[in-house]
Amino acid sequence: MSTVRYVKPGRWTAAFNSVTALMTRMGITVWGSRQLYVRGRSSGQMRQTPVNLLTFQDHRYLVAPRGTTQWVRNLRAAGEGQLRLGRRIQTFTPTELADEQKPAILRAYLKRWKFEIGVFFDGVGPDATDAELLAIAPGYPVFEIATETGADPRSSR
Repeated sequence: MSTVRYVKPGRWTAAFNSVTALMTRMGITVWGSRQLYVRGRSSGQMRQTPVNLLTFQDHRYLVAPRGTTQWVRNLRAAGEGQLRLGRRIQTFTPTELADEQKPAILRAYLKRWKFEIGVFFDGVGPDATDAELLAIAPGYPVFEIATETGADPRSSR
């Protein structure tokens, strides 16, 4: 039986997320931040949380550095979500990656945001081997996102 990895946000993380969410709602991105809106699997209400949108090799990804969070569970159940930056809204469909597909994405994510999220990777950094990244991959959900046809491609970067 496998355990599901989840790191509860501490005070610092909650405070940082609140500031990032406010800025993102105002249209100011913090190192690629977006507001993720996804329908709650129990309530049916739209839930929001700040996320880091990674563009890597012409594809876009959402990585959950704290593991199987509520937004991850909701996104799996809803099968779609929205990324917002100010008034720009992109509806997308997620595809969750298999563990074997994650090492290069996790490395790119760590290179970009290690200063912010490195604490959630227990000492594994962007210089880790593929084998090390593959070993931790099950604890880090990764979604490739595809926006609806006709979405403004400038709002994805």
